[in-house]
Amino acid sequence: MAFLHQTQNVTLADRIVAKAQELLATFATYREYRKTMSELNALSDRSLADIGIHRSGIKGLAIEIFYS
Repeated sequence: MAFLHQTQNVTLADRIVAKAQELLATFATYREYRKTMSELNALSDRSLADIGIHRSGIKGLAIEIFYS
């Protein structure tokens, strides 16, 4: 039985760049999450009710949107 063995020439610099990109993407997602939380928390209870959200559900909704 023959096995195909491929080696990848991934340099340390490539891994650092990939990790930096991953961290930037994670931070961008977090910023959007915090912005959404801030905007929803700024709404009145009446405005939240109009869009079908209870104040106690804001955090869970934001987590579901950004981290699911």
